[in-house]
Amino acid sequence: MEQGFGKVAVLMGGASGEREVSLISGKGVLAALKSQGVDAHAFDPASEPLDALRTFQRVFIALHGGYGENGAIQGALEIMGIPYTGPGVMASAIGMDKFRTKLIWQAVGLPVPEYAMLDDDSEFGAVEERLGLPLFVKPSREGSSIGVFMVTERGKLKSAYASARQHGDLVMAEKGVMGGEYTVAILGDEALPIVKIEPATAFYDYEAKYLRDDTRYICPADLATEKAAEIQAGAKKAFDAVGATGWGRVDFLMDEAGRHYFLEINTSPGMTSHSLVPMSARQAGLSFEALCVKILAGARCG
Repeated sequence: MEQGFGKVAVLMGGASGEREVSLISGKGVLAALKSQGVDAHAFDPASEPLDALRTFQRVFIALHGGYGENGAIQGALEIMGIPYTGPGVMASAIGMDKFRTKLIWQAVGLPVPEYAMLDDDSEFGAVEERLGLPLFVKPSREGSSIGVFMVTERGKLKSAYASARQHGDLVMAEKGVMGGEYTVAILGDEALPIVKIEPATAFYDYEAKYLRDDTRYICPADLATEKAAEIQAGAKKAFDAVGATGWGRVDFLMDEAGRHYFLEINTSPGMTSHSLVPMSARQAGLSFEALCVKILAGARCG
């Protein structure tokens, strides 16, 4: 059952704060590709020189965070002329920066939660007043909810900022939009069925994403057909606006009045048993194995 992809490297692990999740994703993808007759091999750039990738004809990127998702590994692969999965250099770099992603989405007229950028000299009380409570504080260039803090009491923003600041020098405060958490998977030119996320924790944090079994996922989400179609079209517009191609995920929030706000884009989504893109693909009739092959088939260079 040879698929004609040649020798394929599945990049996993890496050196970011999301290394352990990436290893789980990568092992799942590796097993799926092998089951479909693909000559796939694990490759951890934290322990192997990138130059060794020159022996591969194609790369499946299952790295999360850090240089695996910020355009660096994509640039290296382009220099070597090796086709890879997911968005290219520019879209990856933009997608890894929540602040600049928001700027682009605002410029094309997409709704985003109200936010403020923070630094050591910010008037934290004034930011609390303007955004209201609850609000969220997050490093602009991290994923998997690493370094995200929920502020529910007046006067707590400054300490939350100090904690988030440990994960990066660009930190934002974001108005809490509390009517529901959702995501839209993008595969090629198609927006897949929407997933609603119902965490048992206060919000969809790292623990709820990867460690707990009591997070509920509803797919397709309980949205009116017209509303779902509007959001899927908006998610595809959001994906295209940052220059993304291949596959990815666009997260959004709903407020209590039923208005949606686009939150962030994930250019190298998780592929674990808890992950959302495989869940959405199943609803669209694609098995995990078929999804992995389809993503690999879309690999490109530049």
